[in-house]
Amino acid sequence: MVSITTDPIDMNAAYRYVSTDSAGAITFFFGTVRDSTNERAVERLEYEAYDRMALTKMQEIAAEACRRWDVRKYTIIHRKGNLAIGDIAVLIAVATPHRADAFDACRYLIDTLKQQVPIWKKEIFEDGQVWVDAHP
Repeated sequence: MVSITTDPIDMNAAYRYVSTDSAGAITFFFGTVRDSTNERAVERLEYEAYDRMALTKMQEIAAEACRRWDVRKYTIIHRKGNLAIGDIAVLIAVATPHRADAFDACRYLIDTLKQQVPIWKKEIFEDGQVWVDAHP
């Protein structure tokens, strides 16, 4: 399951969704809104997305992860709109029979999402704002 939402991300619902008896490992990645960047105080973030293209790309990335690793269930959820300090901006959960695949697939999903999916982040500071390069 992949989704883009303006609603807060429910980590418990994500866990219930990916939980399966065939998985001995579930990994989560939470990308959260931090309070500073390069020693500048962040007031909030704004995310924009080209939803249709982003969802398609997220599904392609997830399909590739399933091809590479023994992924039984997964979810990728990304917020858009205004986010406050501490909010979850992105959640990725992966369920696999063994932990190594779960960790590897989860890392692949977040790294590839940030490189390829058309979702843009703007950091809002007290004295200005800046669009952030998504690539780590």
